Amino acid sequence: MTTIPFFQRSTVRDSAGYYTAVTIRAMSESRPPLSNFLGPRYWPTWLLLGLVRLLCLLPYRPLMAVGRLLGRAALPLLAERRHIALRNIEKCRPELDDPQRKTLLKKHFESLGMAVFETGLAWWAKDARLAPLCHAEGTEYLHAALEKGRGAIMLSAHFTCLEICSRMLAMQVRLNPVYRRFRNPLLQEVMQRGRERSTDSAIPKEDLRQIVRTLKKNGVVWYAPDQSHSGKGAQIVPFFKIPAQTNTATTRLARMTGAPVLPFLPWRMPDGSGYRIVIGAEMDKFPSDDEIADTKLFHRMIEEHVQRVPEQYLWIHRRFKNVPENPDFYA
Repeated sequence: MTTIPFFQRSTVRDSAGYYTAVTIRAMSESRPPLSNFLGPRYWPTWLLLGLVRLLCLLPYRPLMAVGRLLGRAALPLLAERRHIALRNIEKCRPELDDPQRKTLLKKHFESLGMAVFETGLAWWAKDARLAPLCHAEGTEYLHAALEKGRGAIMLSAHFTCLEICSRMLAMQVRLNPVYRRFRNPLLQEVMQRGRERSTDSAIPKEDLRQIVRTLKKNGVVWYAPDQSHSGKGAQIVPFFKIPAQTNTATTRLARMTGAPVLPFLPWRMPDGSGYRIVIGAEMDKFPSDDEIADTKLFHRMIEEHVQRVPEQYLWIHRRFKNVPENPDFYA
């Protein structure tokens, strides 16, 4: 499939069964110019972005080696995030002893370092470079779901390689990722441009109307509701048997649109050959009449995947914050 830079894309299905991009309108017309971000407050961000983009010219394996080194260097420097990750690991993986937890923590930070450059590849690399790294399974389930004409919800979670794996999915089918805005406006703009090079649109997580409109147009929405959520629709749902503020909107979105819900599980392969992307069959009896039961089913799916690649889950996120039963979880 050909990626069309700076264009919003629709898709048509070709003889091989893939959804190929066709141009609707120039996306760059609606984006603010990067010249808006030339002030001194943005110079450190420009420097970091330039360094990442330069290093992304390296071959894949050396680039990932640099990422691991970056993660190891960050481990002693990011004290707060180190504390959060270790606390999450202690509570979610109680079967591990102290040395095993510290080993997992180190591997997690190495995974985070690799994710920095994977994000750069996702935003800037050409499809031809990424295609050999992609090992996808289950795309037939997604195409079968789209044949129903009600779109599809790709239900996933925040694993460190999610950005690049979502880009790889967008190489095979039109995609609309749901995202949380960055506080840094320049980083937000670069992310938006990077994602819109290879997707139909990037949807802010609070814009449920756009998500619904996209699904009703038979679009594919990538959705990862596994992070702490204390806003509208939040429920306390156990994650690794620990009470957690959780977004249960997946059930409501599926009810409103009739969109099939399919698991989307990515991971970085341990031999350095790339990424495995598994798309599961449409989740049976989802949605039900109980959104908490649906969310527990989703949590079990994620827990099983975390057991498979524990270092690749986003342990530095404060998943268990703002829970009345345990307000001092990260104290």
